[in-house]
Amino acid sequence: MAVWIDTDLCNGCKRCVKACPYGAVEIKEGKARILPHCTSCGTCMEVCKPQAIHTDMEPKIIPDFSDRKGVWVFAEQRGGSLNPVSFELLGKAQSLAADLGQEVSAVLLGHQVSELLPTLFDFGANHVYLTQHKALQDYRTLSYAKAMESLILTYKPNILLMGATHIGRDLAPRLSRRVGVGLTADCTELSIDPEEGILLQTRPAFGGNVMATIANRYSRPQMATVRPGVMEAVKKRSTLKKVIKHKVSLTEKEIGSKVLEQFKEEGTGVSLNDAKVIVAGGRGVGDEAGMKALFTLARAMGGEVAGTRIVVEAGWIPVERQVGQTGQTVRPEIYIACGISGAIQHRAGMLGSRYVIAINKDPGAPIFQVADWGIVGDLHQVVPELTRRFQEGKRK
Repeated sequence: MAVWIDTDLCNGCKRCVKACPYGAVEIKEGKARILPHCTSCGTCMEVCKPQAIHTDMEPKIIPDFSDRKGVWVFAEQRGGSLNPVSFELLGKAQSLAADLGQEVSAVLLGHQVSELLPTLFDFGANHVYLTQHKALQDYRTLSYAKAMESLILTYKPNILLMGATHIGRDLAPRLSRRVGVGLTADCTELSIDPEEGILLQTRPAFGGNVMATIANRYSRPQMATVRPGVMEAVKKRSTLKKVIKHKVSLTEKEIGSKVLEQFKEEGTGVSLNDAKVIVAGGRGVGDEAGMKALFTLARAMGGEVAGTRIVVEAGWIPVERQVGQTGQTVRPEIYIACGISGAIQHRAGMLGSRYVIAINKDPGAPIFQVADWGIVGDLHQVVPELTRRFQEGKRK
């Protein structure tokens, strides 16, 4: 495949030079010239008004996917307990399926996990694809990948959603490679394009500085992982309640690994996902003593304390309290951002909050653009005053 310039038509306008994302076009002696590292992406052709740029590349044809139906959710479970992200994904799957005129299905893998079926139906699954095998009792990459691959090739789903958990982040890329499809990881928003009927997958890109929307036009299923806490669980009991039992052949020899012992790390008792109120601190807090004032306010409001990456790296709070692109995603009723500028990396983790209150000395801070209420002032004065008011309210 090659790209070339018709020098008789080229007027040296430089539009192609500015448009090329790879710097593979230059102007020489008043005419455009294609450089050897051109990838034939076609961007230059789209902006060339005199149509002086040509290629022998054949346009890519979108295959017929009319036989691909259904929005699938991988129902992640460990030890017979479903991960809450499964309910969040089922909630989103309901709206996606409604836009497509298709049905929602959950995929449940494990051993003796049939007791989980009613819960999946309660959260909106029309069908549950159930695969049970002794080799699936504990999560192992190859056993789960083979079982999921068998289900996908047999039943041909249109969309597959998985949680961006430890299991999801291990399984999803292995599975996408096996079935030959793309994968968009750590999505913060999912929607259906009204014209093409394809899944639009939005996620932070370039270090969280921009939000990219990705569409998969050429393969199915359309796969995406979503971080826990991003979507909202919707309890909507299904009326269909159909269970499809799928058998899969698995041997210990082909799996190649064994679970000898399981260890559970002792937590600190922090549960940001369950908190109704979160008081979060950023660089503007100043130091560890400044964070203590936030803990006092959080106790007065019956909430939890969180922070940005800067605060965690400074050692003022432990990493399990970090909110943002590289931390947790939270959905509290009230999120109080103290001394937080509002970089997109942090906003990605807290925009699901019902109400956002920002406290910052800088009236131009980006956090005020997403806040429901803003207080322009010194947090070292505002936070103690808020604490005093809440403490007084409790005593009355």
